[in-house]
Amino acid sequence: MISVVIPAFNEGEGIEACLKSLCDQTLPRDQYEIIVVDGNSKDNTREVAAKYADKVFIQTSKKVGGARNDGVLASKYDWVVTADADCFFPRTWLETIVNDFKEHPEAVVFYGPIYPLEPGAKYKAEVFLYNRVVHAGGKTGIFYATLGANTAFRKKEFIEAGMYRVCDAGDDWELPFRMKKLGKIHLDMKMVVGFSMRRYINFGLLRSGFQWFYVVAKGGDSDKHQYMGKTYTKK
Repeated sequence: MISVVIPAFNEGEGIEACLKSLCDQTLPRDQYEIIVVDGNSKDNTREVAAKYADKVFIQTSKKVGGARNDGVLASKYDWVVTADADCFFPRTWLETIVNDFKEHPEAVVFYGPIYPLEPGAKYKAEVFLYNRVVHAGGKTGIFYATLGANTAFRKKEFIEAGMYRVCDAGDDWELPFRMKKLGKIHLDMKMVVGFSMRRYINFGLLRSGFQWFYVVAKGGDSDKHQYMGKTYTKK
C-alpha cells in the first residue's frame, strides 16, 4: 500500500527507535515497506537499519532532497511518505495516511503536525507555535508548512511535479506548491509524529531559523550557511 522513505546519515545511535516504531504500526506489516537511504554513514547506521528496513542502500543523488528522491524511485507502492531517522511514529500513523488517501482520491499530498520528543515546557511551547503556523497555512492555503519528516504523496504526481529539489534548505516546503497544480493538498492534524529537537538544542533555535530563512531566500543554496550543520556525503 505505502512506502516509507527515510534519509539517514550517521544515525546509528537513534535510528533503531525510529524503525521500531515504524515496525509497530496498526497497519499490517505486509502492507508497507521501509526504505532507508544512507548518505554513506561512517557509523553503524546501515547495519542497524538492515535489521528492520526492507531496503537499505547508499544514496547516489546529492543532499537530503536527493536522498529522498532516490528512495521514492526505489519504492514499489503508489503512495509514499517521507520521514526522518530521529523521529518517532505513533502506532496509527501509517493507517491514518492510508485512510486519508482512500477517502480523498483528489489529494496528492497529505501532511501533519509534530510533537517534541525531548521533555520541557520550552520545546512544547515552540512546537505549539509551529503547529499553529502549520494549521493556519493549511486552512488558508496561503502556504503549506510541510516537513520532510511527515509528508505523504502520490508517487506518480510527485515524479510528474519534478520531485524534491536538491538544495540546502526549503526542499520540503517548496514541493507542495508544484504538486498542487496536480491535485489537492490536505493537512491532517491527526497525522502527527514525534520530532527530535536535538538540532535546535545543539545549534540554537534563533540561529537555525535565521539560517533557514537566509538559505531559502537565496534560492535554497548557500555557501555561507549549511543549514543547521546537516551534512550529507553527497553534496
